[in-house]
Amino acid sequence: MRLTILAAALTLLGGAATADPIEGVWQTQPDEGSLAHVTIAPCGGAFCGTISQTFKDGAAYQSPNIGRQIVIDMTPRGNGAYAGRVWRPANDKVYSGKAEVAGAQMSLSGCVAGGLICKSQTWVRVQ
Repeated sequence: MRLTILAAALTLLGGAATADPIEGVWQTQPDEGSLAHVTIAPCGGAFCGTISQTFKDGAAYQSPNIGRQIVIDMTPRGNGAYAGRVWRPANDKVYSGKAEVAGAQMSLSGCVAGGLICKSQTWVRVQ
């Protein structure tokens, strides 16, 4: 009986240990005075990020963007690199995006016009 419980516990811990580096809760940089916590989780064969909390002027507030997907279909490219799309709430545009995760930081960029116009941010892991 104890062996069965130990095996089950190790299986659960093993699953948590194999989580992809991009999974978790990330804090964006301020964009036009607001920032957000974005929860990134698997979605199909990729990863998607949903705005889970928003802040303005240092205080939490109920943005209409809570629950909206901001990181869209990011697929792993290896070595902490991902490619997909990102939505920028400030101008309601979706950009071709890429992300690179290194420890507790993620460099995220989005481009339009074949990469001629790009915006980038560095996000930090919250959880």
